Amino acid sequence: MKKIVFATGNMGKMREIREIMDGCGYEIISMKEAGVDPDIVEDGTTFEENAMIKARAVHELITDAIVMADDSGLVVDALGGEPGIYSARYLGEDTPYSVKNNDIIKRLEGVPDEKRSARFVCAIAAVLPDGSEKVVRETVEGRIGYEERGEHGFGYDPIFYVPELGCTTGEIPELEKNKISHRGKALRKMRTELFVE
Repeated sequence: MKKIVFATGNMGKMREIREIMDGCGYEIISMKEAGVDPDIVEDGTTFEENAMIKARAVHELITDAIVMADDSGLVVDALGGEPGIYSARYLGEDTPYSVKNNDIIKRLEGVPDEKRSARFVCAIAAVLPDGSEKVVRETVEGRIGYEERGEHGFGYDPIFYVPELGCTTGEIPELEKNKISHRGKALRKMRTELFVE
């Protein structure tokens, strides 16, 4: 079976990806499942650049599959766009997200609802076996809540409040979240770019 190798070791992310790409006719595996784990330096200045850096690095090692990578993060307007492309490394790579989330809440103390606007951004890059490249970007708008809420999702989900839904993305079951999430939207867009369905 033809393969899509995704440049991530995050199993939460892999679950989402498999769910959204289900039925595309490709086996979807992580780079670790493909037996590669390159040391990738994400030194791009945008989500798109970092996604492409990861996809190209894995494509150098696996040339007979579609290699995809995403770079995603939380952009908080009142914090000048932080943590942005540094979302995974914010306060240190191994810092638990409960600490990161509570730090952001603390930094927004006294900031009213209308100024707590934020968005999740996801860029997905793909390098095809012939070396051609594609990149897409999607977002989901919301605002930063006042406390962590919800047991679903991962990362910043418990503090990302979506007003239209009246809850955080941490309170939405995974299948529901995939319909509205930045990664869900970007993966569906890339799926359409790759496989005209």
